[in-house]
Amino acid sequence: MTHESYLSAWQQSQELAESMQPLIGKLYRDQGVEISVHARPLLNASTIDIIKAHRVVRRHEGEKLQVSKSYPILKAVSELDLVPASIDIGKLAVSYWETHQDESGLTDFLNKELASALDTEHNGKPTDVVLYGFGRIGRLLARLLIERAGGNQGLRLRGIVVRGSVDDLEKRASLLRRDSIHGPFNGSIEVDTENHAIIANGTYIQVIYANHPSEVDYTQYGIHDALVVDNTGMWRDEEGLGQHLKSKGAAKVLLTAPGKGDIKNIVFGVNDYMILPEDTIMSAASCTTNAITPVLKAVHDEYGIKNGHVETVHSYTNDQNLIDNFHKGDRRGRSAPLNMVLTSTGAASAVAKALPELTGKLTGNAIRVPTPNVSMAVINLNLEKATTVEALNEYLRTTALDSPLHQQIDFSTSSELVSTDMVGSRFAGIVDSLATIVDEDRAVLYVWYDNEFGYSCQVIRVMQKMAGIELMDLPK
Repeated sequence: MTHESYLSAWQQSQELAESMQPLIGKLYRDQGVEISVHARPLLNASTIDIIKAHRVVRRHEGEKLQVSKSYPILKAVSELDLVPASIDIGKLAVSYWETHQDESGLTDFLNKELASALDTEHNGKPTDVVLYGFGRIGRLLARLLIERAGGNQGLRLRGIVVRGSVDDLEKRASLLRRDSIHGPFNGSIEVDTENHAIIANGTYIQVIYANHPSEVDYTQYGIHDALVVDNTGMWRDEEGLGQHLKSKGAAKVLLTAPGKGDIKNIVFGVNDYMILPEDTIMSAASCTTNAITPVLKAVHDEYGIKNGHVETVHSYTNDQNLIDNFHKGDRRGRSAPLNMVLTSTGAASAVAKALPELTGKLTGNAIRVPTPNVSMAVINLNLEKATTVEALNEYLRTTALDSPLHQQIDFSTSSELVSTDMVGSRFAGIVDSLATIVDEDRAVLYVWYDNEFGYSCQVIRVMQKMAGIELMDLPK
């Protein structure tokens, strides 16, 4: 190819990607249909992000997917009358063009592949959501909820509860607008000082000031049967979290931290089947538990795990001190940005709450390191069956694409991957395949994870299930 032909091909891809954006947005707003390419969501994606998502297909199919091959698929999908669903046009395109030379059979193909989304009635009603606490996770959840606003089903962010003074509204809005790690908010944010509200991309968010759930009456703001997401970590047992249910207008509570006692700790993709309509208090477990449990489940299902150890190399968090100062936890009082800090983690033992078959089989520890986001779990396992690096990696690659865990597990083949490359990843964990070590029945896996954004995406999935939202994942 000449340099002119490279440029021409790029411009053609860019033009088609630009044409995809309004179709993707309209499908979501009008029908609640979410479009992806090999598990990469395209809702609100930039032109470049759409093109990059197509290039990831090479990792699974051996060659990249041309935008010119997926555009006709998307256009045809946009003309169908569908119920809310998650549709992977990458998988559809690969399957279709393997057996067809032109678009003449496309309608029949889609009618067959998407039949379950064509034959079902949908009478969905949005669920009101309140974020109790507006820290790192709270603000990322807000971004994700605002990003998804407008669909004819789903979650509707109605309010946030914070401590403090009504005079800090501008500061709250500014923290949502700008983020040192995740970049600027994608859209417009206004402040309604008189009514104590933030308007983000048209989503009206009531800011409620309270020091305790007993002080809040959500109904006075028009909020009813709300799912309250507690991001504070102040209460982690049923008694403490149950205080939210005493607030008028609250119906269910989700904790974004490991729950104690009999509270169900949910790792979406692994044990979300445990979420029942009558459940009112749930936990979305921890970021590390969400990162390692899907990978551990996949490995255990195929090879069996006799025992193992998980060492977490974790970015520092707000729980640590910027400079040396008193802290009730051992070592955590030392300066977070200056030290590696050896500490404990309950993630390894917490795996058993989502995956009981691994009860008592895992130990764990953690090292907090001087990076602000993205962590890594080093999983050292003794397997019941011997394998090879090639076989284990191939199994995990296939799992990342074609299993029920495809939203949780990503798979990398890059030899240049470093932690900042994972900022903004929507997967619970990313297997670094080039780092995999296998010696017969011993295996070491390296799993990256965005402990803020990737975890928040898992929380959103749990919220949807609690709200009775279960999108069909197509094609099967």
